Amino acid sequence: MNRPTLVFDIETVPDVEAGRRLLGLDGLDDASVVEAMKLQRLGEAGHDFMRHHLHRVVAISVVLRTADTLKVWSLGTPESDEAELLQRFFEGVEQFKPTLVSWNGSGFDLPVLHYRALLHGIEARTYWDTGQFERERKWDNYISRYQFAHIDLMDVLSAYQPRAAARLDDLAVMLGLPGKMGQSGAAVSEQWLNGEIEAIRNYCETDVVNTYLIYLRFERMRGQLTAAQYETEQARVRDMLRASGKPHLLAYEEAWHESNSH
Repeated sequence: MNRPTLVFDIETVPDVEAGRRLLGLDGLDDASVVEAMKLQRLGEAGHDFMRHHLHRVVAISVVLRTADTLKVWSLGTPESDEAELLQRFFEGVEQFKPTLVSWNGSGFDLPVLHYRALLHGIEARTYWDTGQFERERKWDNYISRYQFAHIDLMDVLSAYQPRAAARLDDLAVMLGLPGKMGQSGAAVSEQWLNGEIEAIRNYCETDVVNTYLIYLRFERMRGQLTAAQYETEQARVRDMLRASGKPHLLAYEEAWHESNSH
């Protein structure tokens, strides 16, 4: 793992401000606007999951693995606005030039980040470079689907076939990981309206740990890690979780241990 690895996951809520403008709902409270947006989406699509550009990012969690460090955290603080979260994410890409890893990042996380960065005027030169600034980026960039500067594990493992795609929770549990431990992204909007941003950030962090552990297994499968290296990397994750002192990460480690001791 000579090149840094940055595994990422985002949590979002409906963009209430955009909903007010697009639907002409000035004067309505946030909860009522969200309900109107969901009803409008239900009518046009048969479900209430918002289009990508109408998702507001409220949390970005990452696992960063460099040559000598391993860390999981949520960007910014609970008080950070969306622009700051986006700025920190793309600054991290600029600083580390990492291999980006996600689960369904190509289908959801990155398009959302693109639209929201456009909204806030976030500069991300390295992220968007396909050879204009650094020639080698033509063959090693984050935008091209079949290059591995960004590895969307769901996309790759399904051989880019939507019919073969798996849910993160399903695959994690199948592999003996805790998965979402009864949590769900569907609860994020309600948590946001209730001011429970810490719970959202904690949930996002456990999701990104699931993704990182699946990534390690993927690296073992494709010969990038030996069996011994794979075991060492797993042990690093356990040590990181135990050393965090965070209840949600300690609970994850305990659930992971129990699932592998049966």
